[in-house]
Amino acid sequence: MNKAAQAVETTAVESADHEEIRRVFAAQRDTMLAWRQSTAAERLGRIQRLVDAVRAHTDEIVEAGAKDFRKPPEEVHLTEILPIYMEAKDAQRHLKKWMKPEKVAPTRMMVGTKGYIQYEPKGRALIISPWNYPLNLSLGPMVSALAAGCPVILKPSEMTPHMSALMSRLIRETFDETEVAVFEGEVDVSQTLLDLPFDHIFFTGSPAVGKIVMGAAAKNLTSVTLELGGKSPTIVDETADIKAAAQTIAWGKYTNNGQTCIAPDHIYVHNKVREDFVRATVEALQKAYGDSADAQQESPFLARIVNANHTARIKGLLDDAKERGGRVLYGDTVDESDRYIAPTLLTDLPDDARIMEEEIFGPLLPIIGYDSLDEVIGKVNDAPKPLALYIWSKNEKNIDEVMHRTSSGGACINHAVVHFLHGHLPFGGVNNSGIGNAHGLFGFKAFSHERAVVRTRFMLARMFFPPYTKLTNFIIKILPKSL
Repeated sequence: MNKAAQAVETTAVESADHEEIRRVFAAQRDTMLAWRQSTAAERLGRIQRLVDAVRAHTDEIVEAGAKDFRKPPEEVHLTEILPIYMEAKDAQRHLKKWMKPEKVAPTRMMVGTKGYIQYEPKGRALIISPWNYPLNLSLGPMVSALAAGCPVILKPSEMTPHMSALMSRLIRETFDETEVAVFEGEVDVSQTLLDLPFDHIFFTGSPAVGKIVMGAAAKNLTSVTLELGGKSPTIVDETADIKAAAQTIAWGKYTNNGQTCIAPDHIYVHNKVREDFVRATVEALQKAYGDSADAQQESPFLARIVNANHTARIKGLLDDAKERGGRVLYGDTVDESDRYIAPTLLTDLPDDARIMEEEIFGPLLPIIGYDSLDEVIGKVNDAPKPLALYIWSKNEKNIDEVMHRTSSGGACINHAVVHFLHGHLPFGGVNNSGIGNAHGLFGFKAFSHERAVVRTRFMLARMFFPPYTKLTNFIIKILPKSL
């Protein structure tokens, strides 16, 4: 076959794939309309089918995580599978309550009526998920969509092909395509999906791509939930429990080898405890992954970087930092052929180093000494609002200063990253780090329209119907005083 014929055949295949997307999207319309009347039992049945499918494919999920980036089995269970069970269990416990109309008291102007909020499914939902936690960040939002009564099209990341292929098969085995469908592929598939008038888009990824998604959604006036990222700062003051802080920050940073949107990105440490903190962090890393460079590279508990391009990007951040005068305190082993960069601690970094401007999303951890908390708060506020912020302190005044003078999507005091697992809290960003919230009730609301309903019991509004009289004018004049 000549090149021209191959090009025609390739174009035909791509066109067919895109037509298939549009066909399935159209087919989900009838489901969308039917599911407006779905009961809690029906919705919970669909969620249970999803849970059963995950349970049945657990071994394959673990294997896919290992193939995509050598993720330890324990991390697959704790960070990919367990959060889905938690999300599903929360819906199973509370969905009936969430679905009930929410009564609201009438204002004085609305005497004679009763009002309530009716939660109705937004409709067809698009979930675009990332590569770093592909199962968790695909099926977690899907639980919320199913709880709200929305059919779903899922677009997983092409950067984790084994997990994406497994999810595609799992979904096909569990749901009819008119209920839930999966489309794998690259940018062209995402673009075809974004051109369609979905009723809600749930996107997890970078701020740069989030802006593209929001722009596409605006063309159809589609609502969005954007779970983005950012350089999540951590503050360790002079009163902190240094050992606990070092151990927890190391765990939060190096789980999934730093490829976590809420991982501590950089650490501000009071100069009085800076050396103690560095020493305690090195001890924590050696205990977790081995006490030598070779042992850490061979550790079964340290995932690999997802691909060669991302490895090269992180290496570029490290090289730039060193070229600009940054000092390596620990680590610095790089093996691009193995997609491996050792857990590395850095300090003395200039503000214009790339690592201080870009989200790291890898195993590099800048440690920045400080003397004044005001200075740290100023730096946090000068940067785009992060997805998470962490403070380690025993000083309530310092904690209060940080919590009231900064802004972030979420925060932990004397802990890190665990707010993601708290199903009764909203999880989301602010401005550059995201729009909207997920998890539990907040995930249910993300895929639901809060419909305002007023029902009349007796008609007082007639006094404001024309023709207007002196009595009408008298009432209008005294109304402001009585509200």
